Amino acid sequence: MTETAARQHDAPTPPEAAIVAALGRRCIVLVGMMGVGKSTVGRRLAARLQIPFLDADHEIEAAHAGMTIPEIFAGYGEPYFRDGEARVIARLLDGGPCVLATGGGAFMREETRDRIRDKAVSLWLQADGDVIFRRVKRRADRPLLQTADPAATIERLIAERSPTYRLADLTVASRDVPHEKVVEECVDALHAHLLSHGAASSSSGETQ
Repeated sequence: MTETAARQHDAPTPPEAAIVAALGRRCIVLVGMMGVGKSTVGRRLAARLQIPFLDADHEIEAAHAGMTIPEIFAGYGEPYFRDGEARVIARLLDGGPCVLATGGGAFMREETRDRIRDKAVSLWLQADGDVIFRRVKRRADRPLLQTADPAATIERLIAERSPTYRLADLTVASRDVPHEKVVEECVDALHAHLLSHGAASSSSGETQ
């Protein structure tokens, strides 16, 4: 082996490659409130890892002939939407490694949390209420915010959901910094988590 080849052989594996290898067939599932950046961060994270990015809300809309999430809520009600959401997420988790962005309420369903635990690594993008409100206040595609006081609704949802979001494997703060900084922190957290769990996590993913 030449000196150059030896140096290449001894070079550390890039964290992205190590993460993908440790994932096996599992997905990375981003959970958290609306407006925390699950889609934006998720796309960039998937590009870094060179695996597909999927958005559960977009997949739900596609399954309803292009109806928007607000239209599904208005036409069929939230329980119907949540049932469909659970089915779509279950299907996507069976598709192999990807970064999957989920709707804000998806992780609240125990059945979905169990599937995510078995077939994915979950990462909570956590943001304060004022950050979320600034990001979503001008958008009309958030059915749960069609209230007289959206800011208060956001704070109530954070209080209700945060104990469940904390059940995720990892937590990364989403705040007003460049998206790439949050992505970098996601990579660091995933690398530390997956490699610290080592062969046990990888073999678990391979047997799903």
